Amino acid sequence: MTRDSDPASGAPPAAQPPDALVRALATVPRDAALHRSMADARRTQGDELGAVAHLIAAQTLDAYAAGSPDASVGDLCMVATGYFMKGDSETAASWYRLVLAIDPRTAIAYQNLAAIHATEGRNAEAEACRAKAYEIQRVFVERSGEPVRDVLILCTGAGAGNVPFDALLPSATCGRIKYAIDYAHDTEDTRLPPYDLVFNAIGDPDAAAPLAGRLERFAARCERALLNPPTAIERTFRDRLPGLLNDLDGVVTAACIRSETPPASRAELDERLSAGGLALPVLARPGATHGGEGLARCDSLDALEAKLKTLDGTHYLTAFSDYRSADGYYRKYRMIFVDREPYPYHLAISPHWMVHYFSAEMEPHAWKLDEERRFLDDPRAALGGGAMDAVTAIARTLDLDYGGIDFTVLPDERVFVFEANATMLAHFERGDGVLAHKNPHVQRIVGAFEQMLARRTITRGGA
Repeated sequence: MTRDSDPASGAPPAAQPPDALVRALATVPRDAALHRSMADARRTQGDELGAVAHLIAAQTLDAYAAGSPDASVGDLCMVATGYFMKGDSETAASWYRLVLAIDPRTAIAYQNLAAIHATEGRNAEAEACRAKAYEIQRVFVERSGEPVRDVLILCTGAGAGNVPFDALLPSATCGRIKYAIDYAHDTEDTRLPPYDLVFNAIGDPDAAAPLAGRLERFAARCERALLNPPTAIERTFRDRLPGLLNDLDGVVTAACIRSETPPASRAELDERLSAGGLALPVLARPGATHGGEGLARCDSLDALEAKLKTLDGTHYLTAFSDYRSADGYYRKYRMIFVDREPYPYHLAISPHWMVHYFSAEMEPHAWKLDEERRFLDDPRAALGGGAMDAVTAIARTLDLDYGGIDFTVLPDERVFVFEANATMLAHFERGDGVLAHKNPHVQRIVGAFEQMLARRTITRGGA
């Protein structure tokens, strides 16, 4: 420290250089006086949010030091979460670490630290934080006001993938009880808070596979309606879709094989491809991933072998099909299934074969948005009657309470299925944004889901 930043020098705390304070707090993070000094420094710099954060830290530390019965890290945890939601992961992590230094049994701090580590590719650190979080707590209740019902959400410590239960189960109508069942002993099933029905958010069959026995036991003893039961999820493995859907009129799927380990040799790889009816080019992807994560198109055996060396667990090989439309663009439609009925969600149009809405450059092109609007407003007219009938048949065959399909329509109106499962993401857009035209259709999905919940709910104490 410089002389001016040395408390022994008698300099006013607010005069201490922020860099010196940062170093001091890194050494003694639980010093309330240092946090007050930093609050003064941040306010001088015009950082009011930072000033309030440090004042909350000082007050929290004082309460614990005094042994106050009301001492809590709740407000400090909210500070950390505020930075987390703003995307400032580094600052959020520092506040979560202080929360844990004060109260090491704050599960939510470990949870969000795990999310930060995972986002930044530190998988071992993420898993260690998850393990600590769920050793402390497996049940998380989110409830405000007087909701219509309480829904038990089955999930794993790693989350719920792309299942959008935040949109589907809004806090205005649903109390949410998140249950990390992969960390919970069977006996904990009988000690859960009261709930009206269950939504299984472990919608990816690869994520659910290691928990198959545990989920079956829960389902067997569950006395409430269980949406998306494990047996329904199990049918949606990528390699099982051809067998499930190919007998439907107007439906086409790509050949696909699932493997637990990479082939030991080129000869074994050739055998796998031949047995699965696959020819190059082939799409290779790790299991339990979505949004194109880890997906690669391999046009040669050398490229495929190189890709497989990077996949150390369950993976899929899928035949690639060039599904370009006549205008040279690739189109990917998404429809959401609610109680076995299809609802249009979006259309992405891209010059690249790997189509994702976020990378398709939809917003700058009015013609793309106009075509999407036509699909959303009247999917039967946009797709053709035969294609719409095929999608409806897929919804009934998949037999999910919530799910969806990504697909395109071939020139002969057949539906070519990319994937159909219970992990389809749907969310509202900004009301004043370019994509606000999607929101009424998202609301239709949410409304249909709410109607299904009402039909399936048996209120506690009812018949």
